Amino acid sequence: MSRDARRNIRKISPIFRERQKAEDDAILTKSLIKVALTSGKLNLSGRSLSSVPNKLWTLYDSEASDITVDFKSDSSERDDIWWKQQPLTNLDLSSNSLAVISPKIGDLCELTVLDLHDNVLTSLPKEISFLTKLTKLNLSRNKIVNLPKELFLLNELKYLNLSHNSMVDVHPDLSNLVMLEYLNLSYNGLTSLPDGLGFLVRLTELNVSYNKLNCLPEDIVNLRNLHKLDVMNNDIEDFPVGMSELRKLECLYAQHNNIQNLPDFVSSDNLKELHISNNYIKEVPVSFCEGLYNLKVLDLRDNKIETLPNEIGMLQSLIRLDLSNNSIKNLPSTLASLVHLMSLQVDGNQIRSLRRDIIQCGTHRILKALKDRSPDEDALKNVHFERTAKFPDKYEMQRSHGLIISSQNLTEVPDDAFLEAKKANVYKVDFSKNKLGSFPAGLVNLANELQELYLPHNLITEIPSFIGELSRISYIDISNNLLTDLPHEFAGLNYLRELNMSYNRLTKIPDCIFELKSIEILLLRDNKIEKIDASTAGLGRLKKLTTLDLANNDIDSIPPILGKLTNIRSLDIVGNRFRQPRHQILEKGTEAIMMYLRDRIPA
Repeated sequence: MSRDARRNIRKISPIFRERQKAEDDAILTKSLIKVALTSGKLNLSGRSLSSVPNKLWTLYDSEASDITVDFKSDSSERDDIWWKQQPLTNLDLSSNSLAVISPKIGDLCELTVLDLHDNVLTSLPKEISFLTKLTKLNLSRNKIVNLPKELFLLNELKYLNLSHNSMVDVHPDLSNLVMLEYLNLSYNGLTSLPDGLGFLVRLTELNVSYNKLNCLPEDIVNLRNLHKLDVMNNDIEDFPVGMSELRKLECLYAQHNNIQNLPDFVSSDNLKELHISNNYIKEVPVSFCEGLYNLKVLDLRDNKIETLPNEIGMLQSLIRLDLSNNSIKNLPSTLASLVHLMSLQVDGNQIRSLRRDIIQCGTHRILKALKDRSPDEDALKNVHFERTAKFPDKYEMQRSHGLIISSQNLTEVPDDAFLEAKKANVYKVDFSKNKLGSFPAGLVNLANELQELYLPHNLITEIPSFIGELSRISYIDISNNLLTDLPHEFAGLNYLRELNMSYNRLTKIPDCIFELKSIEILLLRDNKIEKIDASTAGLGRLKKLTTLDLANNDIDSIPPILGKLTNIRSLDIVGNRFRQPRHQILEKGTEAIMMYLRDRIPA
């Protein structure tokens, strides 16, 4: 190569070269500053920045005068322009090449939204904790390995996206972010989730997909506001006990794991989509089919299922059912009763009860063939979706001293049942898990005998005034109903020792409860209670109260005088809106909570 040729090559600018700091600084032009000062928003997304422009840190110190000078107006107009300037609340630095964020980020203390996604960050400065008004933080698609523990002091944070990073664990202080509603930890290398995740009770969406999790923490069932849970592409083998506690869950994505059993979703009325393909599930239990009335999508493809129960026909809201690539040999005729079913996929099975050409014709043809099948060919005639309630006979009631009719789809109870119960000296009534829309009026016939009453999981909206006539009753469970209050006659239950009204719609503790002088156990979790009256006119009157459960309500503050109720041995107040006491105190249990409250009583 000649000398001239080599000289010409050196003159050619390289295609890839290191970005200069001066070039980054020049990106923040006066026009962009003007927009930021007037709108409170600055968008520097996709500008190929390798560093944050220095002017950003002094935006309001040095540039304001320069901007206003550009206006040809008198002094009063300039003052007006200055008055209209907004603090920087929204900063977008996404889709750049930022490897470091300056500690000066802490000076932008008015920020509510910070978007740093799609950069090459490995961490954040501890000064991030100064952004106390931050509600949304997007750190996805970076190279973050560790987060400063100071990040978990951002108490106002509602949205946190940490997906597509390089984290192998998350600091337990994540549980401090009690205002979080959205949390995305997908596409990392997590092998476990931090303790205390269950304290994030405001979460509506949690995504931990594409990690290396082999289990979910047990306290995940405390996330009772969760609408969407994504755990796909992990190594999860089983779900925690009590998944049915996630009563607001609408969508669960659990594909590509090592799951062997379907989760327990008894009475999960809100569940609409369950995606659990590519696992090791062998059966669909009858109990799984009995409570999912609103399930619309059920994806069970690529599992090990061999048979389907006739009760699959109870999933009356199903629109799409995918059973592809299992080991199913027979389809129950009850599938034909699913009137909303638009897509039924059964390819890749060993179905012998239907010809292959029928299967190849698709959903409509399969359902028609099942409908036309003689009932003698399977157990269709033994399935009763509208089950007739079976009432115990008088001998059974005499033996058990109970009128027990649970899980029978009852909408009402005939008076004759109570008259027979009276003759049998019944003192216990259990109508749990039915569809009662009103408090059974016939209970008044047992006014002098009844001691225990179980009415959970019904549709009862109010308690009648005759409740006061149940003079000997000591135990009432009316949880999981639609109650908003209690009648004042309830105060007459002088022997009542335990009351469970959890999972109703109370907005306050009914005044009549404060007159129950024998009450020892009061369970009011998962309502909408906003205040606690711990005065001598309220809970302070209940001298025998030992257990108080107010978890998962809307309580915004805990009165210190609650700590003076030394008779309380068990207190649960997690999952409310208050910020004090913090969850570290709550984790230590009742004694620590009560001591904390007493220490804050004014001298």
